[in-house]
Amino acid sequence: MFEDVGFYSHLFAFIAYIILGVILLTSNKINKSITPIKIAVLATSTWAIIITISYSTYSIPAQVIQASEIIRNVAWCFFLLKVITPDNTSSSNPFMNKLANSPLILLSVVAALSGMIFATNSTTLELNTHFKDISLIAWMFLAISGLLLIEQIYRNSSKEQHWFLKHLCLGLGSIFAYDFFIYADALLFKNLDKQLWDARGIINGIAAPLIIISLTRNPNWSLNLQISRQVAFHTATLTGAGIYLVLMSAAGYFIRYYGGTWGSVLQITFLFGAGLLLFILLFSDKIRSSARVLLSKHFFNYKYDYREEWQKFTHQLSEHEHETPERICAAIGSLVQSKGAVIWGRDSNSTYQLLTNWDMAALEINPNDLQSISTFFERTEWVIDLDEYRLTPGIYDDLTLPEQLVATPNAWLVVPLLFNAEAYGFVLVKHSDIQKNINWEDRDLLKIAGKQAASLLAQYQANQALIQAQQFEAFNRLSAYIVHDLKNILAQQSLIVSNAEKHKHKPEFVDDVILTVRNSVTRMTRLMEQMRNGMRGTTPVPIDLKRLLHNVTHRFSMRHPQPSFKETDIQATVFADNEQLTNVFGHIVLNALEATNEDGHVDVQLNCDTSNAIIEIIDTGCGMDDNFIQQRLFKPFDSTKGLTGMGVGAFESREVVRSLGGNIQVQSTLGVGTTFIITLPLHNKSTS
Repeated sequence: MFEDVGFYSHLFAFIAYIILGVILLTSNKINKSITPIKIAVLATSTWAIIITISYSTYSIPAQVIQASEIIRNVAWCFFLLKVITPDNTSSSNPFMNKLANSPLILLSVVAALSGMIFATNSTTLELNTHFKDISLIAWMFLAISGLLLIEQIYRNSSKEQHWFLKHLCLGLGSIFAYDFFIYADALLFKNLDKQLWDARGIINGIAAPLIIISLTRNPNWSLNLQISRQVAFHTATLTGAGIYLVLMSAAGYFIRYYGGTWGSVLQITFLFGAGLLLFILLFSDKIRSSARVLLSKHFFNYKYDYREEWQKFTHQLSEHEHETPERICAAIGSLVQSKGAVIWGRDSNSTYQLLTNWDMAALEINPNDLQSISTFFERTEWVIDLDEYRLTPGIYDDLTLPEQLVATPNAWLVVPLLFNAEAYGFVLVKHSDIQKNINWEDRDLLKIAGKQAASLLAQYQANQALIQAQQFEAFNRLSAYIVHDLKNILAQQSLIVSNAEKHKHKPEFVDDVILTVRNSVTRMTRLMEQMRNGMRGTTPVPIDLKRLLHNVTHRFSMRHPQPSFKETDIQATVFADNEQLTNVFGHIVLNALEATNEDGHVDVQLNCDTSNAIIEIIDTGCGMDDNFIQQRLFKPFDSTKGLTGMGVGAFESREVVRSLGGNIQVQSTLGVGTTFIITLPLHNKSTS
């Protein structure tokens, strides 16, 4: 009795689970209502003490040992089911609900019970020769059931939940995997190995501390996981178990018959390596995905289950958690196992603007440089593989891609979004960590997915235009009241002018006041005419930018800080409406002044390149974050000034600049300052 290692091995397991049971009952951190794990711990400790006693002089029937093992396995399986599907129903018999939802485990239990007709003794380990194969297969099936449940828990949990689940999965996974190995070995050699049987107690005891760690990290076991009520288990575990059994059979054969004196050492080494391999296969998403790609390429005529792919793609597009552009990026990226993308969409001016970036850095590309891509897409409907383009650009005919796009290290695929044979946009997908290249089937799937996404993008853009039109309708309605107020102000100002004409004998500053008032009357009269006619601005004329910028900064010379304009020898002329362009720069300078403290500074600079005038307005104000710049800065009717602002200044400024063929870029850092970069095409330029 005391010389048999199996006695001490299972006694160790009994002590380990008794300690675990005491911790469950006494710890204040662990929820006392976790009945399934209490039953599982009790069943395991009972199983361990029964086998321990069987090593003594007392005779324990083999059926009792097997029954205790079945109860232990089933108890752990139902605890795992409790983790997968929390029992939130009001059923009077939750046990039967769990049983009804678990036909795989129920079948395993029936098979294992039928397997109790063979005798298993801790010392002789003899099998009933008539039914031993069926019995061993039944026990293996019960072990596989436990592995399947562990796989489902880990696969359907979030990354945050992996922090406390991994120890539970490792502990219980080692128990079920070791059981599977024992019975597979017995099936191969027609007899249970005594050394493997004796070591079971230690294996089970080692798992106890891992279970304790998971319990203390998540005392309530509230995972909010929900697996389908139908048996929809993935076959990865069964497939892996089958491959494992074949490999183990071959290796065990050579180890047993050709191992010589090294046979036992090699068998133990093989056991460790096989267990480690099984664990890696169970919990490595990358290996799973790579294996799926390999099987699809070499063992099936078609790579995809198109029904499943289309359902998944449509589901991602229909989610309401994110905006439409981001959903399109995520859905198209998932088709090629990519986790990042950038999307451009066509605006009302038929230019392509960056809509959003999903887990990928935004690319600053001139909208004019993107026109050639849209023309290529409308002509060919091809998906552009940037890796292929870098190596052999001739494949894509005369297509010329922007240098910023080609030089981006992780840029991979450019997918067209075609609707009614027109390119409504395109998606740049970054490289996948799993899938390294695409074939014709991937391209076809991406093209048809792009067309589906394009219809959603077109609907999104139409909705945005409708919302904007409704906002402008409300603004026009508001303008009627503003016109009425301006009319009253005009009447008051006219009265002041007429009264002032009668008092010319007053000091000279009165004349200045009268002149100022007259100018304001003239300006308001012009404003009223523009609002009544629905026309903004006048006929465009050549404008000296240096003079215009000087006048704009001089207008705010009485404010603190006082804006400065750095005089240069550059003479830059643009063709535009003087009043509109003055309002654009005046609005941006005023916003810069309002965002900057009196001890800061606001600088206006003018530079030129071969074809454009570049105006930079730099302040040391409070700055803006990237999200505000992308989502709110140029959004009409979105103001941070409360009742004093209408939120149309930045939007109107950008539209005026774009109508002139220019662009506005913003660079800003919170607490540091902001730089507005306005680019305008030159009408005439000379340098003195």
